[in-house]
Amino acid sequence: MAASASPVPVLFDRALLRARQARARRLGEATFLLDRVAEDMADRLAAVKRDFADAADIWTPGEALPAPLAGRFKSLARIAPGSGSETLPLPPQSLDLAVSALAFQFVNDLPGLLAQIRRALRPDGLLLAALAGGDTLTELRQSFAAAEAECDGGVSPRVVPFADLRDIGHLLQRAGLALPVTDVDRVVVRYDNAFALMQDLRRMGATNVLIERRRTPTRRATLLRMAQIYDERFSDADGRIRATFDIVWLSAWAPHESQQQPLRPGSAKASLEAAVKGLPSPGGGGSTRMK
Repeated sequence: MAASASPVPVLFDRALLRARQARARRLGEATFLLDRVAEDMADRLAAVKRDFADAADIWTPGEALPAPLAGRFKSLARIAPGSGSETLPLPPQSLDLAVSALAFQFVNDLPGLLAQIRRALRPDGLLLAALAGGDTLTELRQSFAAAEAECDGGVSPRVVPFADLRDIGHLLQRAGLALPVTDVDRVVVRYDNAFALMQDLRRMGATNVLIERRRTPTRRATLLRMAQIYDERFSDADGRIRATFDIVWLSAWAPHESQQQPLRPGSAKASLEAAVKGLPSPGGGGSTRMK
């Protein structure tokens, strides 16, 4: 009897995420990262020499993404996140293109979401997305950890666990997508102090939505110590602090017979060893030397 699949761990309170994003809209959204991603996405799509008829924007917050992409597709559906569900309302093979900007870092079941997108893409359809990853907010994470250890005798989860490039590349392949490519755009933003950074995070709707977050308000002494540590460790000569945002880009295609395929084992027509040493190749085609 086959063992049942392990349940997906629930890391994020997605209902709270929607509430925080709604609060950000009321406060007046900070969109500089989304604006950067939207412009970059338009440039990346312009470099792809093919037409996409039916596209979907999956869970991108705010209004930054539709404008740069307007007029490029026959249809651009905007998929809003459910209150807690991560199920996409997309029929199989209904899309030529799926895009998303700064949303996937809050997904509990990213492998499952990628598999859903793979099913929704037609053969040779493209997934292009950007999410926060890598060392995003590493300065804030370190400063809070040091302050809590010193003032409260323990550390609570405050900054989401971010995926790295290798993890994401493996997840794309696991979902059955072909020709995966990942890269990072590192953005360093400077602030007067840690509290100005935290205010921007509120206006991005990107404050703590971890299920295991501390449920009681942070003590004033801990906050002040965190800001002091941040200033001591991560400030420039002019006194302003640095905040890192790593924007991880991923792209991959639904498989199609026209795509470049890996060679079958043993099908190479030249020996790498022969090329390096300048020896005749197995096919008898002379010799090659590396300069």
